[in-house]
Amino acid sequence: MIAYIPSPGQSVWFIGPFPIRAYAMCILAGIVAAIWIAQHRLEDRGGEPGQVLDVALWAVPFGIVGGRLYHVISSPAAYFGDGGRPLNAFKIWEGGLGIWGAIALGTVGVWIGCRRHGVPFLDFVDAAAPGLAVAQAMGRWGNYFNQELFGGPTTLPWGLEISPVNRPAGYEQFATFHPTFLYESLWCLLIALVLVLADRRFSFARGQIFALYGMLYTLGRGLIEMLRTDQANYVFGLRLNVWTSVIVFAGSAFVFWRLSVRGNKAGSEDNGHNGSGDKVSGDADKGGDNAEETDTPAEMDGPDEPAADLPQSSQHSD
Repeated sequence: MIAYIPSPGQSVWFIGPFPIRAYAMCILAGIVAAIWIAQHRLEDRGGEPGQVLDVALWAVPFGIVGGRLYHVISSPAAYFGDGGRPLNAFKIWEGGLGIWGAIALGTVGVWIGCRRHGVPFLDFVDAAAPGLAVAQAMGRWGNYFNQELFGGPTTLPWGLEISPVNRPAGYEQFATFHPTFLYESLWCLLIALVLVLADRRFSFARGQIFALYGMLYTLGRGLIEMLRTDQANYVFGLRLNVWTSVIVFAGSAFVFWRLSVRGNKAGSEDNGHNGSGDKVSGDADKGGDNAEETDTPAEMDGPDEPAADLPQSSQHSD
């Protein structure tokens, strides 16, 4: 019985001269899943078919650029250090996307796309949050195929076998390592489930689901990050990504609290949604000429009162 997770035999396949990279396929599969999930959730909030794809045409390129920028900035030695190759910074198909940059710049793309296509921004990010977590869960399997970003040595039954050529310096004698890609993948799937169930169970203000996603992801990511053995920049004894997790968690928690205090009454009235995100019918609020007329037969006031004494307005009261 195999007491470890075997390494993949290869990460690149060729169709003629064209390479098919597992890392890229995992990322693309995650994007497709995220769009599909977000579209269904946005329609539940009153959105129109195709709106998520319209916004994604802005969000995805921004996210890819942001993810690559964060990776290059946080790991500059491989590109600009001794023996580094600066042009490799553009080879995103070889791996290397930082989730922090992807979310940060991707959110800018979402904001632009929402503005251009008339989609409420907070409704969109709430709808997208579970799908985003699923996309991250799928994308992490690219690290498995590349045999990268794993944790320290372990003899646990689910230890990940790493080929000698991919073992970090000082760990050449170890064969199996913590599969941090798997830990984070499972954590992201759990986040997606929690977000969906919490959204159904509780009445959140608009934007709070996305803030909750930020809190949950950074909580797990910070812990998993401390298991990794790949090269990283350290600040006060902790990996840079751990500090980023702490900062993003604090920011997400503040936003979650601020939205709960402010509520979403103004946003609901502007966008025709209630606090749970369900579309609100405007029939009762239209008034004027569009209001439905009310029947007022004279006999409802009793036989002793003439019909002329009835109120003249036929509109509903709000």
